Amino acid sequence: MNGYDQQTRNFKIDNFFYSTSISIVMAHGAQERVQNSIRDFVNHVDKSHLREVERQMHLCAADCCTNKEASINDMLACKDKCEIPAKKAQQYLQSELERFQESLNRCVLSCQDDIKDKMTPNTSEADMEKYKYEFDSCAIKCCDTNIAKLPNLSKRVMDALKSGQI
Repeated sequence: MNGYDQQTRNFKIDNFFYSTSISIVMAHGAQERVQNSIRDFVNHVDKSHLREVERQMHLCAADCCTNKEASINDMLACKDKCEIPAKKAQQYLQSELERFQESLNRCVLSCQDDIKDKMTPNTSEADMEKYKYEFDSCAIKCCDTNIAKLPNLSKRVMDALKSGQI
């Protein structure tokens, strides 16, 4: 492929994915379903476990302040120790949410790669429209597939948090 054909192909592909990004924004329903599902997941974990961990942290920290014999450094060390379980639980939840997001991103990137492989400098407008539809359908399927994983993720997170190992 000569330099001009490569530039033309890159322009078409870049243009395609720019307009497809706009299509994804239009596919707001899938994005909104993912956001709502994640919000529901986090709220469930928060209400079922994290709030009690936070409560225990604050009660523990309040107890640290009752020791009139402790130095300020000892009192601060005591409070720091009280925060450990809450910090670990929050970090664990955050890492699981990041893994979920990475999985979703990988899926959408795979859709993008599949479409890129089909495109050439001579791709017709009709094929471009077909590929946009294929990409949108694939990306929406990624969203729905990852949403379907949330119940198992929720169980795994809750089991890990309840085990006391986190």
